[in-house]
Amino acid sequence: MIQRIQTLYLLIVIAISAGLIFVFDLYTDKNQALVFAKDDYLYLVLFLGSALLSLISIFSYKNRKSQFVLGRLNIILNFILLGVFVYQSLNLSGETLVSEKGIGLILPIFSIVFLVLANKAIKKDEDLVKSVDRLR
Repeated sequence: MIQRIQTLYLLIVIAISAGLIFVFDLYTDKNQALVFAKDDYLYLVLFLGSALLSLISIFSYKNRKSQFVLGRLNIILNFILLGVFVYQSLNLSGETLVSEKGIGLILPIFSIVFLVLANKAIKKDEDLVKSVDRLR
């Protein structure tokens, strides 16, 4: 069913991964130009991949196990994205490329939180179905 709470969480992840990346900048480079996720293909592919996994997960509501696995894969993808951000911001010394970090660097953290909440709700539904099956 689409009207479950995990659908709301997954829609929030889609809004973060596909919408807010165009609103919030990732960092400001040495020329004081704002850099968004659309400016670097790696970031864009990882963010849109996360949004696509969430969308697929929403419509695989009939198979809760695959929905749970897709949520886990999405969490791993967001951790990879977060690792790339941390590596990029810590590896560069001084003012070589990143002058000021933007709020867009913490978007994967918000996605991870909502994905964990969605997986918790999926697990709760799966446990409920299993408990009802035991009574039959």
